[in-house]
Amino acid sequence: MSIDALRRSARETVSGLPPGFWWLWLSTLVNRTGAFVLTFLSLYLTVELGHSAWFAGLVVALHGLGGVAGSPLGGALTDRWGRRPTMVSMHLAAAACAAALAVVTSAWAIATVVLLMGVAMQAVRPSINATIADMVPAHDVRRAYALNYWALNLGFAIASIGGGAAAFLGYRTLFVVDAVATTLCAVIVFLRLPETRPEAAVDQQGAPVAEAKVSMLTVLRDAPFRTLVLLNLLVCLVFTAPWIGLPLTMADQGLSPSSYGVVIAVNGIVIVGFQLLVNKLTDQRSPVLLLSLSALLFALGTGATALAGSSVAFAATVVVWTVGEMIHVPTNAAATARLAPEHARGRYQGVMGMSWAVAGFVAPIGAGAIVDGPGPDVLWAATAAIGVVAAVGYFTRLRKALTDEAAVTGAAEPVTTADAVAAVEPGVTVAAAEPAATVAPVEPAAGATAAKDAVGA
Repeated sequence: MSIDALRRSARETVSGLPPGFWWLWLSTLVNRTGAFVLTFLSLYLTVELGHSAWFAGLVVALHGLGGVAGSPLGGALTDRWGRRPTMVSMHLAAAACAAALAVVTSAWAIATVVLLMGVAMQAVRPSINATIADMVPAHDVRRAYALNYWALNLGFAIASIGGGAAAFLGYRTLFVVDAVATTLCAVIVFLRLPETRPEAAVDQQGAPVAEAKVSMLTVLRDAPFRTLVLLNLLVCLVFTAPWIGLPLTMADQGLSPSSYGVVIAVNGIVIVGFQLLVNKLTDQRSPVLLLSLSALLFALGTGATALAGSSVAFAATVVVWTVGEMIHVPTNAAATARLAPEHARGRYQGVMGMSWAVAGFVAPIGAGAIVDGPGPDVLWAATAAIGVVAAVGYFTRLRKALTDEAAVTGAAEPVTTADAVAAVEPGVTVAAAEPAATVAPVEPAAGATAAKDAVGA
C-alpha cells in the first residue's frame, strides 16, 4: 500500500465525526495519559508501604467491586441527570480519590479510597458511551467507539512509559499527577462538550409525551440485550484471565518478570499501532460476525498460551487475543447502543459496563485459584472453551436482534451546522435528532475500560 493510500485511509477513518466527539476523544486521551494509580498501585502497596502481595491483590479486586456498583449508578445518573454533569462529577470524584491516595497510609483508608475510586471511574463510562451514541450518526457509531478506545490505549501507553520514567519522583507524586490529569479531563468536558441527553418527546401540539419508564429491572428483562450482556461477561472473563494467569504461567516456566513486561507490552503496542487499520477492515461488517470472530480469537489466543514455551511464543498469543480485543470492544459498545431505547442509553450502557466490572472482580480471583490448584493448563483450556461457547452464542442467539433494522434505535442523524456550533460552545444543549427507526418500549420477553483497569494493566 502506497503512502498516499495510507494517508487517504487515515483521513477516511477520522473524517465525518462531529466536533463534540473530538473534545470527548481529547478528554479520554488526557485522562488516560495521567492514569498512574492502578498501573503502580500494587508496587506502591508492596514496595513503598510494605504490605503483602495478598493485600495488594485484594485492593485491586476492591476497585473492580466498586465498578460493579458504579456502572449501574452512572447509567441511571446519565439518563436522569445528564451526560455532561455525570462525566464532570465522576471525573472530579476520581481525581479526589487519586489525590487522597497520595496522603492516606493506613490499610483501611487505602482500601476504602480504592473502592470509591472504582465506583467513580466505572460510573463515568455509561455517560461517555451514551454521548457517543447521541451525537454520532448511527452508521459511524462503531467507528467512533473504536477511535475513543484507541485514545484510551494511546493514553495508557504514554502513562506506562512516563510513569516508569518518573517513578524516581515517588509514587505519591504520580498519584497527584493522576489527580491533575483527571481534573483537566473534567474541565475539558465542562467547557467544550455539549449536553446531548435527548429532550423529552412532545406531540404535534407541543405537549409532553409520556415515555415508557425504564428501570434496571426493565433493562434486564430485555431478552436480546440480556443475552448480549451475558455473552460479553463470558468474553470479559476470558479477556481478564491473561492479566493474572499469564505472568504466573511464565514464571512457572522459569521466565523472568522482565520477560512478562515485554510480552504484555505487545498488547498496547498492537492496539496503538493497528487499531485504526483493524477498524478500517471491519467497518460496516455484520456485528454478529465480528462478535463471534472476536470471541474465537480470544479462545485461540488464550488457549494457545498452554502451548507456548518462550517469550516469543507468549507474545504471539498476546497478539491473537489483542486483535480480538480491538474487534470486540467497539463492536460490543455499538451493539449496546443499537439495542437501547434512545431515552435509556445510559442505563443500558451501565448494565453492560457492570459485566466488565464483574469480570474484573471475579476473573483475577478465579485465575489465581486455578493456577495454584489444577495448574495453568487447566486455566487456558477453560478460557478457550468459554470463548468458543461465547462465539456460538453470538452467532445463534443474536443474529436476528443485531441484523433486524427494526432494532436500530438510530443514534443522532448527521450533525447540522447548529450542532457543530453548539459542540464548541460551552453550555449549549443539543437536541437529539429524531431516529430513523426506534425500538418499541421494552417488554419482558422469553428466552460487557474496564478489565485492564480492574487488574491494573
